[in-house]
Amino acid sequence: MTNEANLQGTVSAPKAKKRKVASLDRKKARAGWVFVLPFVIGFAFVYLPIIWNSIWMSFHELKIITGGGYELIWAGLDNYQWALFEDPSFVQTLIAGLGELAFDIPAILIFSLFMAVLLNQKMVGRAAFRAIFFIPVILATGIMESIEGQNILGTMMESGINDGSGGSASTEIVSAMDISRLFSSMKIGTELVTYVVDMINNIYDIVNRSGVQMLIFLAGLQSISPAIYEACRIDGATAWETFWKITFPMISPMILVNGVYTIIDSFTTDSNSVMSYINSVYQATDGQVRSSAMAWMYFMIVVLIILAVVGIFSAFVFYQKRDA
Repeated sequence: MTNEANLQGTVSAPKAKKRKVASLDRKKARAGWVFVLPFVIGFAFVYLPIIWNSIWMSFHELKIITGGGYELIWAGLDNYQWALFEDPSFVQTLIAGLGELAFDIPAILIFSLFMAVLLNQKMVGRAAFRAIFFIPVILATGIMESIEGQNILGTMMESGINDGSGGSASTEIVSAMDISRLFSSMKIGTELVTYVVDMINNIYDIVNRSGVQMLIFLAGLQSISPAIYEACRIDGATAWETFWKITFPMISPMILVNGVYTIIDSFTTDSNSVMSYINSVYQATDGQVRSSAMAWMYFMIVVLIILAVVGIFSAFVFYQKRDA
């Protein structure tokens, strides 16, 4: 009886209320929202009205009113049909732009990953080399951006430097390398030969657009524990095996991030042929509404490509499991 009474008293005793303490993850989440709050406010009150106005204009015809101003007349999908079936250059420019994207993304990712692996090695002046490769990102603003938009530096590199004998020093270097003949002798397909040659010829543009990707790859490489590499060396793994079995899977999330970033960067840069064409249409008659339709079709294509890339890459991305 005494034990039953004690048991009932224990069950009926009120429980002490525990004080809810925010976890570290919740505190970090709140701090993150505080940091992005200015962007959210600006996007909601500045960008959203502009986006809606652009969508609204793409479905209308623009009529200039005598004495100033304009009037929007509902046109449905006429602007979209005009861009796809009546404009002689939009579809061709769009296909050419997609071709440039298919070339730029792999080239930039391969080069930035290669340079990140090299710059992650222990060597004298490593910080200086990293800064040198990131300088083009810093200088790609203001007057340097306008110079790049005119492709002055690219033209100088293509024409080469006169060596005093009437020839071009850069031409002689490329001729000495003879990349195309080298790969042809290795019995490699002509498509791969053409891709490698184009990649070498556009090395200036690739280096100029690889700075951010290189930093992201470096961050991923430095997050890999040195103990993993030490275990590989003890097991007798070669550097080639270590890269493909350890390094490459561990930085696969960074490859996905850089892939998405490179797509967006390639589609929005001033040197993009589709963006340049849409800007030129904007200056023409009814250009505001027609260029809006072109821009939104272009935007939807970019979104579809990003979704496809994310869907394909996500199947191969390795995420390291951490203990809770």
